[in-house]
Amino acid sequence: MTVHFVGAGPGAPDLITVRGLRLLQAAKVVMYAGALVPDELLAEVPADAKRVDTQHLDLEEIVAEYAAAEQAGHDVVRLHSGDLSLYSAVAEQARRLEALGIDYDLCPGVPAYAAASAALGLELTVPEVNQSVVLTRLSRQASKMPPRETLKNLGSAGALIVLHLATHLVDDVVAELEPNYGLDCPAAVVFQASQPEQLILRGTLGDIAQQVKDAGLKRSAVIMVGRSLAAAGFRDSHLYSCDRDRSIG
Repeated sequence: MTVHFVGAGPGAPDLITVRGLRLLQAAKVVMYAGALVPDELLAEVPADAKRVDTQHLDLEEIVAEYAAAEQAGHDVVRLHSGDLSLYSAVAEQARRLEALGIDYDLCPGVPAYAAASAALGLELTVPEVNQSVVLTRLSRQASKMPPRETLKNLGSAGALIVLHLATHLVDDVVAELEPNYGLDCPAAVVFQASQPEQLILRGTLGDIAQQVKDAGLKRSAVIMVGRSLAAAGFRDSHLYSCDRDRSIG
C-alpha cells in the first residue's frame, strides 16, 4: 500500500500533471481539502473509491485514515493544492507515515507562483535585472519564521520576492521591503491564479497595498515585488545569442 501525495495545481483542473491525473483515476481512497480542490478533479475519482474531505480534520485524524487504508490494503491519493514543495504540510504527514512503516511518494504540481507568473505574462528571471527568485511568507499567526529569514534580510540582494499567505499582511510587506526596494519598485498581486475568479493587480510597492484593500483581498493570492515585473530594454539572454559557441553544449 502506498500513499501518493499529488499536487493538484493552482486551481484550474487541467493544470494537474498527467501522472497525477492517472493516479487519481486509479485510486481506491482519495483524501482532499474540499475548499481547495476543484470539483472537476473529483469527478475523475472512480465511483467506488472512498472519498475523505480533510478540510475539518486535524493531523492525527488524517493519519488515522492512512492507517485504515493500510489495513484494507488500499492505495491512497492525497490531493494537495498547488505544489507539494511549498507550504503543503506534507513533511509532517510523511514523518508519521514513516513511523507507521507506510510507503509514500510525491507527485509534483504546478505551484501558485508559476501560475501567477503565467497570468502576468512574464518571465520572472530577466537577464541583468533579476536572476534570483525568493519564495517566502510572513509568520504572524502561522508558525514562526526562522529568525534570520526576515523580509529585510531576504530582500537585501534585490531578488524578486514572491510572498505566499501574506495578502492580509500587505502593509507589513510594504514596510519591510521598502528599505531595500523603494516605493517605486514594481509590484503585482495575483488572486486565484488560473481560476475563473482570477484577479490581477499591478502597481508599485507604494500603491499595491491600497489596491489590495480596495479589491478586498484577504487570501488565496500571491504577492510579487521586483524590477523584472516591469523590465524593458534588457539584454537578450545568452541562450540563443549568435555569439554563443554551441559546440560546447
